[in-house]
Amino acid sequence: MNRKTLVLPALAGLLAPVLAACGSSDDAGDGGDPIVVGVATHIEATKSAPAPLDPAQAYDVDAWNVMRATLQTLMRLPRSGTAPVPDAAESCGFRDTQNEQYRCTLRKGLKFSNGHALTAQDVKFSIERMKTINNTNGPVSLLDDIDKVEAPSDTEVVFHLSKPDATFPQKLTTPAAAIVDSQVYPKGHLYSGFNVVGSGPYTVKAERSGNHIAKALFTKNPSYQGGLKTHNDKVEMRFYADSADTERALRKGDIDLMNRGLSPSQVQGLENARDSHITLQTMTGQEIRYLAFNTKDPAVSNKAVRQAMAQIVNRSDLVRNIYAYTGDPLFSMVPTGLTGHINSFFNKYGNPNVAAARKTLRDANITTPVKFTLTYTTSHYGSSTAKEVRALQQQFNSTKLFDVSVKGIDSWQQYRTDAVAGKYSVYSMGWFPDIPDADNYIAPFIGKQNFLGSPYRNGKIESQLIPASRQQSDRNAAAADFKQVQDIFADDVPVLPLWQGKQYVAAHDDITGISWALNAASGLQIWELGRGVSD
Repeated sequence: MNRKTLVLPALAGLLAPVLAACGSSDDAGDGGDPIVVGVATHIEATKSAPAPLDPAQAYDVDAWNVMRATLQTLMRLPRSGTAPVPDAAESCGFRDTQNEQYRCTLRKGLKFSNGHALTAQDVKFSIERMKTINNTNGPVSLLDDIDKVEAPSDTEVVFHLSKPDATFPQKLTTPAAAIVDSQVYPKGHLYSGFNVVGSGPYTVKAERSGNHIAKALFTKNPSYQGGLKTHNDKVEMRFYADSADTERALRKGDIDLMNRGLSPSQVQGLENARDSHITLQTMTGQEIRYLAFNTKDPAVSNKAVRQAMAQIVNRSDLVRNIYAYTGDPLFSMVPTGLTGHINSFFNKYGNPNVAAARKTLRDANITTPVKFTLTYTTSHYGSSTAKEVRALQQQFNSTKLFDVSVKGIDSWQQYRTDAVAGKYSVYSMGWFPDIPDADNYIAPFIGKQNFLGSPYRNGKIESQLIPASRQQSDRNAAAADFKQVQDIFADDVPVLPLWQGKQYVAAHDDITGISWALNAASGLQIWELGRGVSD
């Protein structure tokens, strides 16, 4: 993603993106060498998380990018915009006025990559399997509202929801609702390893290095029946230790494209890389970064401590000094650009105010300095994460109200497992949306099966505001409920929003389709990439 060509996000469907490279994109990548995508992360199998490409476990943007290309869903997000369109389904829709019964008719002739027929029974199996396994680190919470799934025929699926949910069609576009082969995937446990058997636009073959994927080769699936058009025959995904290694590979010509995790200095350097025939394109993004709290940890269990942190944190300093304005300060978990966003944290706390933080702690009889460790992952969110955490440490410690140490964890899977287990009192996290709706920046962090494993509970949000918002098919009508939730978050501070990032794609200028490379949920759409002729 060229800085000088600003492309508005697909989120609002406001404008159709312009072509990012010269030349034709019609099947430009068919035949010949694969288009090579570089990714600055690891997809790894660990003892605690042995199935990184099983939809019942995988819940991170990189694994989902693999699954979106290989595992089919009933619905998918369109090229631009947020209204789901059919993929494995021929048609889908609510069959009642309460948004509680959702019925889909499947396309005829669907097959998995192993030749097995895909039927409504496989859809039923996939959803029930996700709920049966109920993996702590997985996306099962996205399917919480499903009470029962029926398959009255080979081509009909009926979802009965326990409560109204107008966002349900969007949830069916996510890998949480991916359709797996009931003859291959075990019903009661994870499908370990790096193999994928799906019916998506590609098959994939992974090359391992130790416990993680070094390369993944995606090959056009001749049996795919769906609404997507692939503009290439093959895509190779290579995984690197960090974005610096990925950029070097891009400049050397080892890869054709990279996105995500770019440091500010890399963004600035790639903006001026025209002599290298590299285009950097910028999109307004919906990635957010925040601090998460174990609200039962003695150091931060009193919300006055978390409120004092909210009064001290200087988002503008982070955006300016660490990220060189490649992001914007964020004062709510719901990012700007989504219906229902308000600056709830700024409305409550205003600009950084040490005196106010001191009074908050004193009034709550909190002994200072408050001591805790701020933990972060070194391998998942880019090389600037360590600098960000050190800057936050300095912000808190300079007030003498806090005594913060920092600790980095190399393994992303271990980091996630330990965080959900409550082993960290305060830790740095990022969020890419599952679906482009304000609900997805609220609901995953609330309730018994929340993404963070957080012990924080709020009855009004869980039993009133979220259910009320999901009754609104018109998402503008849900804005009032979302605003109340954001104000409650600002008061209780179960999470502390920091910044909202832009999205970048850097590619050689003979690569076409990069304007379509990311969908409204920040998912990588490798099928849009082609190889054309540069000017």
